[in-house]
Amino acid sequence: MTIHHLGRAALSLALLAGLASPAAHAQDAGKALGGLFQSLIRPNQPAQPAQPNSPSGIAGALLGASLAPAGAPAQGGDLVQLLSQSLDQIDEPREIQIGQQLAAVLLGSKPLYPDMALQRYVNQLGRWISLQSSRPDLPWTFAVLDDPGYNAFATPGGYVFVTKGLVDRVADEGELAGILAHEITHVTAKHHLIAMNKAARAGLLTQVIGSQLKNDLGGLVSSQLLALGRNMYTKGLDQQDEFDADRSGVALATRAGFDPYGLVAVLQQLRTAAPDDALFALSLSTHPPAQTRLNQLEQAMGTRLDAYAGQPAVTVAQRVSASNRRPTAQAPAKPPAKK
Repeated sequence: MTIHHLGRAALSLALLAGLASPAAHAQDAGKALGGLFQSLIRPNQPAQPAQPNSPSGIAGALLGASLAPAGAPAQGGDLVQLLSQSLDQIDEPREIQIGQQLAAVLLGSKPLYPDMALQRYVNQLGRWISLQSSRPDLPWTFAVLDDPGYNAFATPGGYVFVTKGLVDRVADEGELAGILAHEITHVTAKHHLIAMNKAARAGLLTQVIGSQLKNDLGGLVSSQLLALGRNMYTKGLDQQDEFDADRSGVALATRAGFDPYGLVAVLQQLRTAAPDDALFALSLSTHPPAQTRLNQLEQAMGTRLDAYAGQPAVTVAQRVSASNRRPTAQAPAKPPAKK
């Protein structure tokens, strides 16, 4: 994947910025792509003309002052230099900038799935779960990639992607909620930043050209940052990070009002997937064996969450259809109290 593909990523990220705007954080990101996206995001408001070159356009929506420390946003090389040092030096605005650039890499590889009802639903579902997390104030954004494979990805700062192939294969909303909660936990625990920091300090940066390439988001992406991201998404996170995300993700999904055994059902499906099945290959290669993950979860969960299990199953198709008839998606009924 090259920077050449980031033109499409700029448009996709502008759309995501609009989808991620809840009522409490209203933004003008919808203007970046004109009246069509605005009507999808705010169906009861008249469309506004597109102003792609204005501060409320694509670059302004993605790299505005609200996401950066004082002054101009950090460039790709600056971010890589930070990743090579102590993680304590990466404050939240810089964490979000790193996540944006990695999200652009993912979107440059696979486009968004062209179904706005599904995109809106997944984003609303993910945002509801993220509000129950330890970092509810991140600019959480969730979207579906047009890819038949079975995968989910996250980047620092709160960008979370699932593939259309994964959405098609989950049996119900509880399973999808378990997957999203797992990815949210990776973000809140900064697992991706830790992995990139380890790779950077291990010498990966000396193996690539330290040039900076112009992208279509209004800044520069370092080829070193691209190498770090590519290394992380093809090799996966540490096994212990995956086990932690499973355990904390189950707790988070339960706290958000979903069946705690949703992620368990997902892992049971992965356990039966053939290793040579191309649709599951990346997911299987970047995670510990599904049976090992199930064993770890069984030890952690025991019967402590059984009281929250057995909720009526709602399929994704049913929920998308229902949410399409309402201005906002409804939260699950009677979520358990935080402990």
